[in-house]
Amino acid sequence: MHHFFVEPSCVRENKVYIEGGDVRHMKNVLRMKAGEDVTISDSAGNTYLCCLEKFETDQAVLDILKKQENDTELPAKLYLFQGLPKGDKMEMIVQKAVELGAYQIIPVQTKRSVVKLDEKKSRRKEERWNLIAKGAAEQSGRGRIPEVREVLSWEEALACAKELDMLVIPYELAEGMEKTKEIFSRIQPEQSVGIFIGPEGGFEKWEIEQAEEAGASVITLGRRILRTETAGLAVLSILMYHLEG
Repeated sequence: MHHFFVEPSCVRENKVYIEGGDVRHMKNVLRMKAGEDVTISDSAGNTYLCCLEKFETDQAVLDILKKQENDTELPAKLYLFQGLPKGDKMEMIVQKAVELGAYQIIPVQTKRSVVKLDEKKSRRKEERWNLIAKGAAEQSGRGRIPEVREVLSWEEALACAKELDMLVIPYELAEGMEKTKEIFSRIQPEQSVGIFIGPEGGFEKWEIEQAEEAGASVITLGRRILRTETAGLAVLSILMYHLEG
């Protein structure tokens, strides 16, 4: 069943009104017809089972059949602080992080980040990443669309992360899987958790030290060195299993 997101103002009088690009997608790509069922989520946390009533000139009109309880969000808020990778890797990271339950994704310019984005390029990338997050949220049945923030400097990212309940930072030189397991076990529902992932070249030692000073726990992800596009997804997978188990 197809899934779309709307603003709360689009839900009124037992109907949902969809406008913009989603209407064209419903008409021209999905070729939806009147009578088809669809689920709708709004940014207020509500999900509805709906039936497509009709297409009008610039909108789709849906009848609300029933309000549903959305149980697809993780009980904790996971913030992925991702060191900027090369090429299009960030697109895949955003897509998969949304599928795995990330609450927010924050691109970070670290010392070893090869990619350097000016303000114009950063804005275009941010728009693209948020479109990917929206598509991934629709595909995976999320109750909300995770935001992909603007690119932050390392200092800005640490300042932002200090507001969270827990911080973890995988480091290839870290040892002690038992300690890592114990740190993961302390993460509880309702908490906010920051996950710091380095770019292709990893973190500088002073970045690890600054993260520790900000309250981050250094963890290991095993004996193998994971690529930047793998490490964050590994942590999200572990926490998804832990929190939903």
